[in-house]
Amino acid sequence: MSEIINSIAVKDLDGNSVDLMELYKGKVQLLIIYNNDCLGCTGRAIPMAYEFQLKYPDILVAGIHADFDNREGTKENIKAIFTSGEIPFPFYIDKHHKVYDQFQAEGTPQWLLINEKGELFRSIFGSQDNAKNRLFYALESLVSEIN
Repeated sequence: MSEIINSIAVKDLDGNSVDLMELYKGKVQLLIIYNNDCLGCTGRAIPMAYEFQLKYPDILVAGIHADFDNREGTKENIKAIFTSGEIPFPFYIDKHHKVYDQFQAEGTPQWLLINEKGELFRSIFGSQDNAKNRLFYALESLVSEIN
């Protein structure tokens, strides 16, 4: 059996402290840890997350900008990656890349699929087709487990 994730401490885009495990308690979460300076993240992974949000409306999709030295996320630079200027799902900021470290991310983007019990169901690195397929199958198997 998987271990329960007690906390995912981030900041919202207005700088308020948020615990995603508390905020989205009882919901299946697909979290993408990314950085604006990662072209695979902004060019492929964020659009992929949006596709998953449309395909699985019962699953909460959220972005977590991992801050690294001189590569910090702000409300303005996160909004700027969207041509519409609108943010399509919740985004949060991981100050000092603590969440990135908490989940031993291999790099960005790192996907975290958390089941409704608060357990890490899958952690997948990447934005290429292989990662997309692995995510799709993980989401399908988790959705079938719920239903």
